[in-house]
Amino acid sequence: MNRKIIHVDMDAFFASVEQVDNPSLKGKPVIVGGRTSKGVVCTCSYEARRYGVRSAMPGFIAAQKCPNGIFLPVRHSRYKEVSNQIFDILYNITEIVEPLSIDEAYLDVSAIDTPPIEIGHYIKNEVFKKTGLTISVGISHNKFLAKLGSDWNKPDGIKVITEEMVPEILRPLSIKTVYGIGKKTIDKLNNIGVYTVNDLLNLPKDYFVELFSNQSWELYNRLLGIDNRPVQPNRQTKSLGRETTLSSNTDDIEYLMHFLSLFSKDISYTLKKQDILSKTITIKIKTSDFSNHTKSKTIHHYTDSYDEIYTIACSLLKEINIHDDIRLIGLSVSNLSDKKIEQLTFL
Repeated sequence: MNRKIIHVDMDAFFASVEQVDNPSLKGKPVIVGGRTSKGVVCTCSYEARRYGVRSAMPGFIAAQKCPNGIFLPVRHSRYKEVSNQIFDILYNITEIVEPLSIDEAYLDVSAIDTPPIEIGHYIKNEVFKKTGLTISVGISHNKFLAKLGSDWNKPDGIKVITEEMVPEILRPLSIKTVYGIGKKTIDKLNNIGVYTVNDLLNLPKDYFVELFSNQSWELYNRLLGIDNRPVQPNRQTKSLGRETTLSSNTDDIEYLMHFLSLFSKDISYTLKKQDILSKTITIKIKTSDFSNHTKSKTIHHYTDSYDEIYTIACSLLKEINIHDDIRLIGLSVSNLSDKKIEQLTFL
């Protein structure tokens, strides 16, 4: 049986929630985050994106690009509340749901007789009816193509990519749309005249393997529309984390600590929401030469405290001896324990 996979992705989620909660913001350039001199943009409305504002952009640059931008504080608890409403809709359709983030997920609807396009429209209608928000939907026989479909005509889009459409539908696409190709590699490819998927497929196989190393054949299959990854529901949580690729490389510790603060708040909220505690805090950075560096600390007790996670994360960041600018920063917690079990153990 051919699989039927749906990928759903909320449109400018944080900013859209703010516009629904405050209708006076409708049609205006809303920017969530980035309010302080060291702040960064978490997300922004499509009106702000027309000015060139993007997520992970320093707030002062966003203000220069969009002088009339309306900067708002991040409200994690509110976004989680709305996210829960959306995921309730998804789980009412199938239990085979793989959350990717607070506003994005895969569904496997292979066992459902209803045509996937009808399910897609149902999701869009229910999300709008219950939250006032729009969601983009991609439908295909694998995860890579379904995700490509949800990005196809955002916002509020829906796109079906059938087996008969590939690989021809992929060939004209920019290599920027292919998951797994980083900016440094894109620049390198552009320098030799490779801009589209078709250009990439026409590269000599030896050069392709040299360029992408261990992931070369997985990536090559994706370019042909082949992806055998299953939707993985209800995966046991072994860690919780967030990371972001910065809009420009930096060695500004205070700027990086701002991200750690945002991540710590989100992780702490999730831990408390799921009634779990953590014992190990890990930071991850990627430098301008694409080298990965991680540093962890395991404490003697379990915690879900924002202050504690953030303090340890900042300490770990300062302990890493890095000489190159940083392009990515992430924070995760692991060594998790159910809060009820931990309380019983203590007693």
